[in-house]
Amino acid sequence: MTGFSLFIREMGRLCGIRNMLLLHLTLALAAVGGAGTATAHEVPNEVTVLTYVKPEGDTLTLLLRLPMDSLRDVDIATDSEGYLDLPNIRTSLEGAAQIWVRDVIEVYENGEPLPQPEVLDARVSLPSDDTFTEGYDAALAHTTQADLPADTKILWEQGLLQIAYGYPISSENSSFSIEPALARLGLQVNVVMRYLGADGTDRVYDVHADVGQVHLDPSWWQTVWLYSERGFREISARSEYLLLLLAMAMPLIGSRQLLITGGAFLLGQTAGLMASGWGLTPNTLWFPYLVSFLIAASIIYLSVENIVGATYRRRWRVSPFLGLPIGFALSAPFAENVQFAGAHLLTAIIAFDAGAGLAALAALALAIAALQVAFRFVVPARVGTIVLSAFVAHSAWHMAVERAALLGQFPWPPLEALVASGAMSWLIAIIASAMLLWIFSGLSADPEDGADRNSLAQRF
Repeated sequence: MTGFSLFIREMGRLCGIRNMLLLHLTLALAAVGGAGTATAHEVPNEVTVLTYVKPEGDTLTLLLRLPMDSLRDVDIATDSEGYLDLPNIRTSLEGAAQIWVRDVIEVYENGEPLPQPEVLDARVSLPSDDTFTEGYDAALAHTTQADLPADTKILWEQGLLQIAYGYPISSENSSFSIEPALARLGLQVNVVMRYLGADGTDRVYDVHADVGQVHLDPSWWQTVWLYSERGFREISARSEYLLLLLAMAMPLIGSRQLLITGGAFLLGQTAGLMASGWGLTPNTLWFPYLVSFLIAASIIYLSVENIVGATYRRRWRVSPFLGLPIGFALSAPFAENVQFAGAHLLTAIIAFDAGAGLAALAALALAIAALQVAFRFVVPARVGTIVLSAFVAHSAWHMAVERAALLGQFPWPPLEALVASGAMSWLIAIIASAMLLWIFSGLSADPEDGADRNSLAQRF
């Protein structure tokens, strides 16, 4: 006798059911019913919600359109064929609008949460009807006025739900923000928001439902806070950035040249980030791979220079070119968040760059403190610089090889494509600047170079 049969027999004995066939049938029906329920409550993989936000007078209107199959456990009236009973569905739609949307979205005025809104209207729309995407006025009229004909044949899973909410506000000129916490509608929920300000502002945001609070028309100080925090967080996760800074600063510990070199590096990083922010860099697939390879190559160059004992007092002259690819690399995470800058693009770039620089400074300060202790009590500074630079160069070499392999998968673009992408202009500018610095370096002898070499010899 199988384990399942034993289970059935024992259940029959405990429940007092003598007819085993009846129990089998009961359990089978329960299993079928459970499977149907699971299918009805299946969570969609991807959901897109379209919204309009418009403050006007003493009311902020929020319009939404979302797929109805993302709303679960809703008691909907249907006819004998299973289609929506449109004349008797209004109460069900308003209930769904409250439970699944209104109760989870938070709208703020000047930083203070607004009270729950009134559901102005909720209607079913056909997926083939694009009226909602034609602008705010068309979407509002379609949501509050355009009922589907009563004889329309549409299933719950096929329809779109359009909702209009009205929030009481104190002024249409206030600062508004929204937290579209609609993540439970699906496994991945994207929210496309269009904000229409009273001053004519028209901004579009494309965010994930769990993005947190979004300032619809951010002020400059909100932009500074947001982007400095994201710049700080971005650098904390980039090991190659910290390796480059360590290789650049290692032989300059305790010297005023460290401050000058760091400032020149930050200048180059800012230039690269600003160029990317204004779309001046090549918009090609291979450019990010080239940038990542150049960062690894820069670490190798600095490490080798540390080992052979080159003149460090002139390192500041190459530092801007070392910071330039870092700025290019930071442009990718910056571009992902540029939509939140509002009208403060330059402020966002500077704040993001400052946050990144602050994170680098904090990490570098800890590294310098540890190296100073090591060079003083464990190993001579020159020996320690050589050993540590060798380890850094080894790590950078592996990074360079891997990134060169990825870059090699792209065919070398023809000259016309380079010129069209803007890469040639950048290359000519970088080479020209490097030549000018090299000529200037040769013409202007640094009287401290000899002292620098003597100091290095003594440290060794």
